[in-house]
Amino acid sequence: MKKIILLALAALLLQPVFSQSEKYTGAMKKYLAETDSAMAKADMARLTDISAAFERIGDAEKNQWLPYYYAAYTQIMFAFIKNVPAENDAIADKTDQLIAKADALEKNNSELSLLKAMNLSLRMLVNPMQRWMQYGQQVQQHSQDAMTQDPSNPRPYWFSGVSLKNTPEQFGGGCANAKPLLDKALELYAAFKPASELHPSWGRQVCEKEAEGCK
Repeated sequence: MKKIILLALAALLLQPVFSQSEKYTGAMKKYLAETDSAMAKADMARLTDISAAFERIGDAEKNQWLPYYYAAYTQIMFAFIKNVPAENDAIADKTDQLIAKADALEKNNSELSLLKAMNLSLRMLVNPMQRWMQYGQQVQQHSQDAMTQDPSNPRPYWFSGVSLKNTPEQFGGGCANAKPLLDKALELYAAFKPASELHPSWGRQVCEKEAEGCK
């Protein structure tokens, strides 16, 4: 009887934890699906709302890095889709704050290192010729960190490949130099398995299009 009572008490104590976990997972899945939809439609207003929603989830949970990751990711994708370089610094400032919150909870993470590289690229795009010396080496370092921290992660190779593809040949870019990185990314995408249904898994279709453009 005593054992049954203890088990019943344990179940009651754990129930709020399970409920909270289910609520968190449900909210994250909802906004991840909405992120894909908003990006496909280039819905700028919705992406802004989604980023704010992810940040609110992170603030409520306090110990989960993924909400802040996705809040930062949607900010970056918003800027790339909108493509108004004059606004990039303001977006990058906000994104830096979100990445810092995620970084405080999850050190030396490949996905976060990649976001750092992507965010600095936004700053560089404001004036590429002037800002290459300021940010170029940092972008490369964060990209390399992302590859080292998780060699199975395809996204750093995708990003480095796309960056090279869009760099003039006289500066070491172009398809000839980008294709090996894009091919490596596709090889990794084929085998990649995210740590959970909430962990990053994006980029494969975009990578396939970029690689196709280099054939």
